Amino acid sequence: MAVSPCPALCPGGVVAVAQVTSTADKEHNWRQCAALVRQAAARGARAVFLPEGFDFIGDSPQQSLALAEPLDGDIVGRYRQLARECEVWLSLGGFHERGHDWDSTGRIYNCHLLLDSSGRLVAAYRKLHLFDAELPGGPALRESSFTNPGRELLPPIDTPVGKLGLAVCYDLRFPELAQALRGAGAQILTFPSAFTVPTGAAHWEVLLRARAIECQCYVVAAAQTGRHHAGRASFGHSLVADPWGTVVAQCQEGPGLCLAQLDLGYLERVRRDLPVHGHRRGDVYGALGAQGHREGTGGASAATSG
Repeated sequence: MAVSPCPALCPGGVVAVAQVTSTADKEHNWRQCAALVRQAAARGARAVFLPEGFDFIGDSPQQSLALAEPLDGDIVGRYRQLARECEVWLSLGGFHERGHDWDSTGRIYNCHLLLDSSGRLVAAYRKLHLFDAELPGGPALRESSFTNPGRELLPPIDTPVGKLGLAVCYDLRFPELAQALRGAGAQILTFPSAFTVPTGAAHWEVLLRARAIECQCYVVAAAQTGRHHAGRASFGHSLVADPWGTVVAQCQEGPGLCLAQLDLGYLERVRRDLPVHGHRRGDVYGALGAQGHREGTGGASAATSG
């Protein structure tokens, strides 16, 4: 287990990022995550971030559907009590949710939950971009075969450590999502993940640092690590990047924690000295996108009619 040294603690700014190896054993996962949350609280964290699949990672889509729970189920209830007990905010990044349409669709949502320190459910973001890929050296994953995509991007949430924008894993590859959160006032972007080993080794850190630099935000990324079952393993390397793109805290491999001090004064200085966001030309970008959409639609219609 690799744990970054705890930074000097200042009121209101310390976050902890948990790295775990989830399996289909929900009790094992709960014990692992709860122990890290308690450790983080004891070390002064105001907010603790858990990765995608913190509740479980199933051996198959069928098992994932069977193990999923609603938001008012046992697992969320346990974490609400844990938040109250530890007096911390919890980012639960990728809960397998049996939503309101479970009976009609038989599918779940990949849902990022945010709990405040009283255990209240503050936000539930349902992952917009579903991971469907079969890459050399990695598992074939088709999230859309059992998961419904979300339909909205939530506005950033005020927390004790800053205004937090919620996303999940594969959302990281879509910079327009991060820019939308930045435009809505986000100071922190969070990407709880379960990156595969091949994609993690190639893209994990560079994408996270890119989102931090482009948006001039802190990026907090809790990750799964190690082997979940015979057919799937995750890259790990949970990290926090600052608005300049510097990695200020990072785990390596194996379950553990890293802690970081978020300095919102520094964030504002970066934005003031290099005012990139104010230089964006949305008036031009949108026009080109609309033109391309019209041309593409026309071509598709012609091909279909032929």
